[in-house]
Amino acid sequence: MRHTPINASVTTLVDLLEYRVSYQPEQTAYTFLADGISADSSFTYGELHQKVQAIAAYLQSQKAYQERVLLLYPPGLDFAAAFFGCLYAGAVAVPAYPLRPNQSISRLQVIVANAQAKIALTTQAGLALVQPQLQEFADLRSLQWQATDNLNQNWAQDWRRVEVSSNSLAFLQYTSGSTSTPKGVMISHANLLHNSSLIYQSFQHSPESRGVIWLPAYHDMGLIGGILQPLYGGFPVFLMPPMIFLQKPFYWLQAISSYRATTSGGPNFAYDLCVRKITPEQRATLDLSSWEVAFNGAEPVRAETMEQFATLFAPCGFRSEAFYPCYGMAETTLIIAGGDKAALPIVEKVEENALKQHQVIPSDNHLDSQNIVSCGQTLVNLQVVIVNPETLTPCSPNEVGEIWVSGASVAQGYWHNPQATKEYFQAYLADSQQGPFLRTGDLGFLHQGELFVTGRLKDLIIIRGRNYYPQDIELTVAQAHPSLRLGAGAAFTIERENGARLVIVQEVERQYLRYLNVAEVVEKIREAVLQQHELEIHTVALIKTATLPKTSSGKVQRYACREQFLAQKLDILANLAQVPSVNHLLSR
Repeated sequence: MRHTPINASVTTLVDLLEYRVSYQPEQTAYTFLADGISADSSFTYGELHQKVQAIAAYLQSQKAYQERVLLLYPPGLDFAAAFFGCLYAGAVAVPAYPLRPNQSISRLQVIVANAQAKIALTTQAGLALVQPQLQEFADLRSLQWQATDNLNQNWAQDWRRVEVSSNSLAFLQYTSGSTSTPKGVMISHANLLHNSSLIYQSFQHSPESRGVIWLPAYHDMGLIGGILQPLYGGFPVFLMPPMIFLQKPFYWLQAISSYRATTSGGPNFAYDLCVRKITPEQRATLDLSSWEVAFNGAEPVRAETMEQFATLFAPCGFRSEAFYPCYGMAETTLIIAGGDKAALPIVEKVEENALKQHQVIPSDNHLDSQNIVSCGQTLVNLQVVIVNPETLTPCSPNEVGEIWVSGASVAQGYWHNPQATKEYFQAYLADSQQGPFLRTGDLGFLHQGELFVTGRLKDLIIIRGRNYYPQDIELTVAQAHPSLRLGAGAAFTIERENGARLVIVQEVERQYLRYLNVAEVVEKIREAVLQQHELEIHTVALIKTATLPKTSSGKVQRYACREQFLAQKLDILANLAQVPSVNHLLSR
């Protein structure tokens, strides 16, 4: 095991930043690539410390100790300063997505109400954007708003250290709400340092490492992996706006190439986007030989995507061994399992029909098989048990069950939600009474020490007594016709008198919207799902580009999609009249 890059006196993130300031004040910590290419702004550890002290002193003047402080920042370095400013003041940071014009604020209102936030920090530009909303929404208007990018730096001399321990609450990470209403995960300083240590060891980071991160800072992977991990390891990171990556994925790989990054990554869709959008001419300009850890997590990892990416970018110096499938979640701070950095990802071929019945049977038959990618092994000081979600007893080695986790990275529970905390964070095995464990709500199995994740417990589709993973159906749908967007569909069921019926909601690529033959596309979808899964579809709803409900990390919100479908609030294509209308189908 690699040694920790910090000494034993560091027990909080306040200690950690002060440690960096003491030993390397002039080293650049964060660089922001506003346009995805060139450095727009940067902080050394010393400069960051000064800004953090000023923000912390302001918060202390507002008596913010142990109060929740909402962080509403556009992409940039101001978020990092505000986050650490909260910690320096002993306040609890509450990261949230930045407001955008004409955007629904219902999720933000849920967060404000649940966190009982008193103060909101943002930038001058962010404050100007939110002003119109303040007149309309009393819950936002009641917050004490402050732009931190024009805060007088003389505040820094007024900062006084406050009592912060390893068990102190550092921030609330509101879950993405992919299957339910967002809940505030209570993350302590001890949780953050433990999980940062796991990432440092499993990624084999060093002071010579360099990161490039486009993931949003208000999401756990962007915050802990992209901002806190470089601080923990004492190495520089280059941050870029998520929208730049989504619009021009080439800029992500160009930044890795230009700044000689060793660590970067994202959900599976990021690699798929690069495969589909980056041209041969663009690939010819890239040098990806420095890329040692291409982490892949937050959604199902697909062997086909990794294979396509590795093949396309091998001439650029990318090595298949760099791929690092991993598994984690907000409730465990971030990472739970990860592989061997130097080894190729492990892919198992199993019988598809057996998997639907929660059985794991190796297969060498290409017609009835499914490739599943290992997310690596359970990391040190964590325990993973595969449990039957109904009997609450451990599964046999060849059985799929719910993934339960215990260890120092597991968070303290959900803020002001004792019922959900008890249900998810305080689970015990029925036979041995061993516990407490965190119930992840994810399904998977262990094979030769490797963890394989197969789906979400609540998203599982059950029709006529058979189990189906929605992501498998969604992949079949997306591949049924070239007009359909990969990773932009939702499969779920609705209850009718004659039982559960399958519904497909699927986005269409923008360039096809105008002249789409809806009847033809729907027929292709029905044929593909019937052939691949032996399922008849009750309803196909084709929707406009980029309108499918998703979380901040890009996960499909199937529950929210189902609710919008039933409430007839989806942005369905106008020419859906070529097939039976949604109203008619719903009345069946």
